[in-house]
Amino acid sequence: MLVRAATAADVPAMLEIYRPLVEQTAISFEIEPPGVNQFAERLAHYSAGWAWLVCEEEGDILGYAYGSPHRERLAYRWTTETSAYVATHARRRGVGRLLYLALFDALSRRGYCNALAGIALPNEASIALHQAVGFKLAGIFPSVGYKLGRWHDVAWFHRTLIDPLPPDAPTL
Repeated sequence: MLVRAATAADVPAMLEIYRPLVEQTAISFEIEPPGVNQFAERLAHYSAGWAWLVCEEEGDILGYAYGSPHRERLAYRWTTETSAYVATHARRRGVGRLLYLALFDALSRRGYCNALAGIALPNEASIALHQAVGFKLAGIFPSVGYKLGRWHDVAWFHRTLIDPLPPDAPTL
């Protein structure tokens, strides 16, 4: 398995991983899957300011992970939200772990100090992955998303990317 920076050529394969999660689950709170152009715009934006990686094996995209902004206010700029998605046929093979560890390295090299991940509940597999790569539960927002006919809680997890935190803010 190879982890590398995602490119526009990877967009269709990443959408094939993501689309069923949007359409059939509450893993993503999007209601409609994004189109190819919208997804490509996200890739370009998040790759430029954060990082977006894919894991491939013999040309098959097994999963992807990326960092994105946590909040718009400037004081939050050293914190990133992270997401990882793994193809159904590649789950339980260490793809998520491999992606996240590479992503943490890329984000910390860019100056990001903290990573946050929101997990719609229930999702034991995602919780296990996040805990395995060093995230700790920070809290639960009750009933913050409505999808598929019911309200969903979101568990928020935190992981330090640069430890100890620098006394002064790093340059991003």
